[in-house]
Amino acid sequence: MTLLYERVSDLAAIQERRPTFLAIGVFDGVHRGHQELLQRMSDASKNAGVRSAALTFFPHPRSVVPGRSSPLYLCTLDDRVELLAEQGIDLVITHPFDDKVRETTATEFVERLCNYLGLSELWGGNFGLGYKREGDLHFLSRLGEKKGFTVHQFDAFIEWKGRPISSSRVRQAVREGSMEDVSALLGRSYRMGGTVIHGDGRGRVFGIPTANLAVWHEQLMPASGVYATYAWLDGHRYPAATNVGVRPTVNGRSLIVETHLIEFEGDLYGQELILDFESRIRDEKKFPGVDALVAQIRADISLVQTRLQPSHP
Repeated sequence: MTLLYERVSDLAAIQERRPTFLAIGVFDGVHRGHQELLQRMSDASKNAGVRSAALTFFPHPRSVVPGRSSPLYLCTLDDRVELLAEQGIDLVITHPFDDKVRETTATEFVERLCNYLGLSELWGGNFGLGYKREGDLHFLSRLGEKKGFTVHQFDAFIEWKGRPISSSRVRQAVREGSMEDVSALLGRSYRMGGTVIHGDGRGRVFGIPTANLAVWHEQLMPASGVYATYAWLDGHRYPAATNVGVRPTVNGRSLIVETHLIEFEGDLYGQELILDFESRIRDEKKFPGVDALVAQIRADISLVQTRLQPSHP
């Protein structure tokens, strides 16, 4: 399905100023809590006959705040934009975050939103807009009375297993390799993609060809281990056994993502491959020799075949 939406990287690039419902946040991962907020806002904007917009910051604001490090991302910026648009958003603003933006007051930032967007309603949960997060709910509500917009605080937080869904909770599940939990929190599988690059060729020697992915180094890597995944290539989906780790049996040193596409034959080098992580099969471990390693890989592939559906266009 083709999504119809506009994407800009700066407020000044917005072509038309008109009444707009806006949600602001990092929205990393666009988890189920984000989705609920955005879908509610999108529905409300359609009922009101106005535009819906989401403003997301990149890089992560924590990377600019002194003394704080940026968390690894749950998806690429392009994927984040697509996920935001899937919630029915008409306009996605990928606003850069730097020291200048960090030091902008809430009043100044809202002035820009009103001037370029035509802000009509501001949606969010825990408001903290502007320098030192001065723009809380009370502050923004008073400012809205002067500027002609209303503030809609969204309190219907989505819970799972008795706790609110959050990006930090998703990160913890990814770090633990609990991909079923990740899927429940995101409402979809955890996804990583990259270009297939040349490895050391051991897989082909073993009779089990694998593809090594050059993944985005700023995305959070699942815990080391072997996973049942789906691999997407040119619109086709293949069950795949994927290893995340250093390959200790062959004295590997660097962390890699290596996958074997079941029911696929052909050359993958240089192609873009996307992996959806469904479940973790086992820990990564060192085997006494290559024969034991190959036997385990074949057992892993068989287990993936029992867990996942066959390939289809």
